[in-house]
Amino acid sequence: MAQSSVAPEDPAAAARGISRRTQSEIYRAGISGTRPRVPVDIAALESAALKALSAEAFAYIAGGAGAERTTAANRAAFGHWQVWPRPLRDVSSRDLSIDFLGARRPTPLLLAPLGVMEMAHDDADLAVARAAASLGVPYTLSNQASFSMESVAEAAPGGARLFQLYWSASDELNASLLRRAEASGCEAVVVTLDTHLLGWRTRDLDLAYLPFTRAMGIAQYTSDPVFQQLVRERARAGSSRGAEATDADAAPAVKVTPKAVRAGLGIARKGSALTGSKSVRENLRSPLPRAAVETFLDVFSTPGLTWGDLAKAREWTSLPILLKGIVHPDDAIRALDAGMDGIWISNHGGRQIDQSVPTLEVLPTIAERVAGRVPIVFDSGVRQGADVFIALALGATAVALGRPYAYGLGIAGEPGVREVVRNVLAEFDITLGLSGHTSVAELGRDGLREA
Repeated sequence: MAQSSVAPEDPAAAARGISRRTQSEIYRAGISGTRPRVPVDIAALESAALKALSAEAFAYIAGGAGAERTTAANRAAFGHWQVWPRPLRDVSSRDLSIDFLGARRPTPLLLAPLGVMEMAHDDADLAVARAAASLGVPYTLSNQASFSMESVAEAAPGGARLFQLYWSASDELNASLLRRAEASGCEAVVVTLDTHLLGWRTRDLDLAYLPFTRAMGIAQYTSDPVFQQLVRERARAGSSRGAEATDADAAPAVKVTPKAVRAGLGIARKGSALTGSKSVRENLRSPLPRAAVETFLDVFSTPGLTWGDLAKAREWTSLPILLKGIVHPDDAIRALDAGMDGIWISNHGGRQIDQSVPTLEVLPTIAERVAGRVPIVFDSGVRQGADVFIALALGATAVALGRPYAYGLGIAGEPGVREVVRNVLAEFDITLGLSGHTSVAELGRDGLREA
């Protein structure tokens, strides 16, 4: 497990003057012929990630649902707005901080939950958490993480973290995950609502690749005592059936190929959390690693989730609860009526429904109807600092970044994540100042013009 390569820094101080400092660092290093670890231009960043990542990893991270029209629409929506500069204002001192979930944050940026980051880098969530903490950016830890929430807390003890819950088919498991999130120092729970069915993700389907079937991205589960018990029960049930199992009971046989063997070895390596053994050979003999994959696929989500179920979360945790996946204004109001503590406007980055409503199109209406009663987090389509400016001006409290930091992770690990996030913040700071503003609190519709 690699240690952080970034020297500790006061995040609040780091946010002040971040654009000047970032440009100075880059240009001074350029005198010696040193270029940034990751491309600053977003198109070049994605191209570099395409080269750095495996075909399966890039498809999983970059891909969207269907013909990926929602992904494109999310980006295109930002083009409908233009920043309206107002010069001859004193912008020599700028404040990027916001109030969010009862604390003053150095910047308005969050990192959105991205699962299976081990596809991009071995340090996965640990690297992301350390990079985020160094910049004072809260990290929303995915339910599909590659490391347990306790491991992430240990790796970045000073970082602000939220926990994303995919509401599983087991209420006992849901309750256990939320208890652990609270105990490990997470500040809020983000219940993701739009993945009760897995989207039609054409890139993944063309590659016939789902990382969870390789035991990737299920560390939150295999480290959970309730899930471990479910796995043991499944393994015992399979063993007791033995010769009584019929052909109709059996799952389709997996053709033995070099890829299948590698997948089996990968599952065995990850089985130590269940078997207590680090021996791949012993784990290959144990039914538990394979049973863990099968159990996860059974309990991962429930299409029967309704508004009435949300009350259970209040029984499971005292943490603030935000609902992620809100796109319709009526659902935003219903979330308020249900006593939720925040709304997260998101269409899952276009990964769930093709031709879905782009999130930026509905942000102003939702912000108007919510009227500041709870914080609004916004994501989907955010790629650079000017996007952050537009979303905040249209009513978002905070803005969440997704795919770009995963690209940075795949290209250069923890330093790559830090550079990507730093670059977004630096461009936002520049946009804030060049538009004639000195704080996030000043931003509103008057800072924009409809294209």
